[in-house]
This record gives sequence, C-alpha cells and structure tokens, in this order.
Amino acid sequence: MPGLSGVAKPMQVRFYYDVVCPYAYVASQRVRALAARSKVEVLWCPVLLGGLFRNHQTADVPAASYAPARAKVGAEDLVREARSADLTLVHNPRHPQRSVTAMRLLTAAQGEQRIRLTHALYKAYWVDNLDINDPATLAPLAREQGLDLAVANDTATKAALREQTQRASDRGVFGVPTFEVDGTIWWGQDRIHLVEQALGMSPDYLPKGRAKPDSVIDFYHDFASPYSYLAATQIQAMAARVGAQVRMKPILLGALFKAIGTANIPVFTFGEARRAYTLRDLGDWAALWGVPFQFTPHFPVRTVTAGRVALVCEEATPVIYKAVWSDGVDISDERALQGVLEAAGLDGAGLLAAAQAPEVKAQLRANTDEAIRRGACGAPTMVVDDEVFWGNDRINRALEAVLAR
Repeated sequence: MPGLSGVAKPMQVRFYYDVVCPYAYVASQRVRALAARSKVEVLWCPVLLGGLFRNHQTADVPAASYAPARAKVGAEDLVREARSADLTLVHNPRHPQRSVTAMRLLTAAQGEQRIRLTHALYKAYWVDNLDINDPATLAPLAREQGLDLAVANDTATKAALREQTQRASDRGVFGVPTFEVDGTIWWGQDRIHLVEQALGMSPDYLPKGRAKPDSVIDFYHDFASPYSYLAATQIQAMAARVGAQVRMKPILLGALFKAIGTANIPVFTFGEARRAYTLRDLGDWAALWGVPFQFTPHFPVRTVTAGRVALVCEEATPVIYKAVWSDGVDISDERALQGVLEAAGLDGAGLLAAAQAPEVKAQLRANTDEAIRRGACGAPTMVVDDEVFWGNDRINRALEAVLAR
C-alpha cells in the first residue's frame, strides 16, 4: 500500500539468525541471494538461539537427544543443503559453541556493517573452524568492520540483544533460521520458497531434467503422518515428470520410532510455539501443492490395517490418505475404513479380508525393517540408491538425486 508520500513501501523480510546454527549459515546465503535478485529489503536480526529455547521452555541443545539414525540423516542433509547453496561447510569440532559475544557484536553493528560481519563470523565458525569465543578470533573480525571488541560488553549492547531475542520470541520465533514477512513467520532455510511466494515471487523450487529409465525412488510412508500425506499426493507425478519410478512402501512408523529410540509421537515433545507452527506449516504445504488438508481429530492414528490394505491394493493409498487428512475419518475403525474404500469403488470387504493374510502382515513388518536398515528416521523417507531423504520438504532433493545418477 502506498504511504502518505504516494511511494509504495518496499517489501521487507526479517531474518532471525544465530551463527551457532549451521542451517542459519545456509539461510544467510539464500537470503542474500533473494535480496540480490529482488527489491526486497532484508532486515538482519541477530538473536540468541539459547534464549529462544529458554523462552519457549525447550532443550538448550535439542540435537543432543536425537537418535543416531536421525543425527546421521541430519548430518548428510546439512552437507547437501550447504552444497546446494554453493557454500563450503566444515563441521567445527567445538560445535556447539557459546555464541553470545559474537551475537552482541552483530547487535552493535549496523546496516551493511552487520551483514559483512555476519558472513565473516559464519566463515570463521563453519569454514575455518575457529573458536568464536577467543578474542584473538573476534577482535580482528570486529576491527575489519570498524568495531572494537569491547562494545560486546557494553551494557546497552547486551540489553539490545536480550530485547531483540525477546521480541522475536513474542512474535512466535522458536528457532533459527526464521523469516518473517508482515507478521507471518517461516522456520528453516528450506522454507525460503514459501517466503518468496508470500513476497509475490515465483520460486523455482523443483529440479528439471530427465532421469535414466531405471531410476527408482523408494517411498517409505505411514498414514499416521500428515507430512507423508502431503508427499504422497505429489511424489509419483513429480517422479514421472522426470522419468523416475516410485516404489510405495507403507511402514509402521511407531515400530520404526521404537527401534531407533525416538519418541513415539514426536510432535508431543515440541514446545507450544513449534506445535502451533507445525500445524500452519502443514497448511502452507497443502496450499503449495493445491491439496485439501485438515488435521485429523483422531490423532494419533492407528494405521496397521490401513498399511496392510495399501500393500494389497496400492490404488487404495490416496483414498486412505484423503480420508484421514482431508475428511477426518477414523480409519482405525475397520467399518469406517471399509466404507471409505467402497465409496471409492474398491472392494472394501475383500481388501480387509486380504489384509489379514500372514504374508501381508509379514510384508508390512519387512518394509519397516527395511526402512530401519536403510537409515530412515521418520516418515516420509525417500531413498535413492543408498541416499536417504527425510520429509515432504526433501522431495526436491530426492528428484535431484535421480537426475544426478
């Protein structure tokens, strides 16, 4: 909307970050690229990640409690994401480091000075593997930007960083990197295409090309997972577009979680702000993919029978997903599940009977064991050869993998 002067106010993106977070390092490159190719103004907002965690009553180092399978998937994913942003990333053996002094320096810096110092600190941490608590590291970086390291101990600087962190928390920011446009936030460097969409841009999100004819994506999923639903609505058509095949492999997500040592219902371990964000994030992806979505009132969903039915008849998969995550049907009730199948023109009674066959039950367990063996840590998981991609938000990377074969 034009201001009083008649000149339209430039679109702004607030970018909340802490140099301790490697994904925020990746995001710093993505948001810099966004600013370079658009007229969007980026406001670089340093915050203390630990302060956000404390404000939202979550663990100071969430990754410390990750199951080994999740930690491995995450480490591999981070390398891919850094590579996709044309960044060098070398794991710092001191990670996670205390970043309060560095973030105070960034708070004291202004404008382009803050942006230059941000990139210098990210390089020090994630490329050169320096100790960002050592004055011998920080002082020269500060001097290069016309700052004295002593400013980090200034009372006003300390207060400003605390206030910036508190304001971010009050806006719903619970982690970094987070982007904000007109009061709406998106968490994660992998949501920047949603930010671009909100800014009226046309993000180029999915890769283009042609895979070899024998390219296969194994898609491990469970009807209990809303992100599996979202991915299942897209993966086959997207793979077909590049000439790849998808093997749909229903699994028992609860059994996988138990086997790898993850909470049976991870969302129940989230803080209130992250739970609220997750619900909105699901809606964002549903809107992006153009599919209906409502969070089922029957969560958590018992999906053993549904998974077996999907093994007997793959055509039932989209029918069951829609029943759960669009229509709110309780598919743990076999009569309701039968009705859903029959309404879609399938033999509901016959499929339910066939799902009780010992070999079908064994196949669902075998799929789950296979997913565990291949390194899955949740659903949906996509595997190309031996490369594991976790989440609806990694369909693009799975497609890139088949294009690169």
